Amino acid sequence: MAKNLASRPILFAVTAAAVILVGTIVTMFVPMFTVSMHPRLDSLKPYTALQLAGRDIYQREGCNNCHTQEIRPLKTEVMRYGEYSKAGEFANDRPFLWGSKRTGPDIARVGSKYPDAWHIQHFKDPRAVVAISIMPVYGWMADYKLDPARAESHMKANGFPYTADDIAQLASKTELDALIAYMQQLGTAVKKVPVAVASSGIAVKDIVNPKAGDAAAITLGSKLFADKCAMCHGEDGKGGIGPSVVDDVFFSIPGDLPDGDYQEVINNGIHPGQLEEGRVATGTMPDFASEISQDEIWSTVAYIRSLQGKK
Repeated sequence: MAKNLASRPILFAVTAAAVILVGTIVTMFVPMFTVSMHPRLDSLKPYTALQLAGRDIYQREGCNNCHTQEIRPLKTEVMRYGEYSKAGEFANDRPFLWGSKRTGPDIARVGSKYPDAWHIQHFKDPRAVVAISIMPVYGWMADYKLDPARAESHMKANGFPYTADDIAQLASKTELDALIAYMQQLGTAVKKVPVAVASSGIAVKDIVNPKAGDAAAITLGSKLFADKCAMCHGEDGKGGIGPSVVDDVFFSIPGDLPDGDYQEVINNGIHPGQLEEGRVATGTMPDFASEISQDEIWSTVAYIRSLQGKK
């Protein structure tokens, strides 16, 4: 039989194609329609009407041509961008916006990393917050109101259910409001794990800064502050997008905290609801543990103390 089949090229080709087709259906197409192939994170929330409108603007402006939204499970990527991407994060995405080129950084974990004020400044003047940025200016979006009817047509096309009130509320929002709302939810379905720091067994309030009063460390801290912190806290540390670091207020409450708390905040960042010595944070700040070393963090603390006139 096999010999007869091999001697008939047309029959052989048809049989081979049929076998390959059956194998493809069984191994690829059947799994595509099974529930287990479409996981959804329990913490994943549906887009709000404003966030979905922002997603449309993100696509319209071609942001996915320069930014990816997919962190691969590689050590270098996880260290730079955060926890690697999970399939269940994208259950609400139609289409996916993973991207394929990083002219700009990956933004899969940018949600809640910076306050809204940072994003507003970034879109108005990218170079004001990232000096080497080549991103175009998008501040003009603040002058354009959303069109609820247009937004609703997009939502219906994708099968997202919203009430008439949800749609009506879009009329008071600008395109910039919508884009920022979309950015602020990116990656928030995956809980952020604080970067572990080797513990000495000493309470944070009792930790002594090993770089305190060190002139060389303060000089290094000055450079690091100018590069990493000044864009939000001001060149003189007196505040801007972020709060002042030279006053006697920490987490909006009068009264300074020890160096260990400064180190912890710079290392792990700030997120709303975070507790620090019984004080509750309301703002956001990115972590810097993946960008600078622990010695550099302590040097930055030493420089901040020098701005405050302390050692």
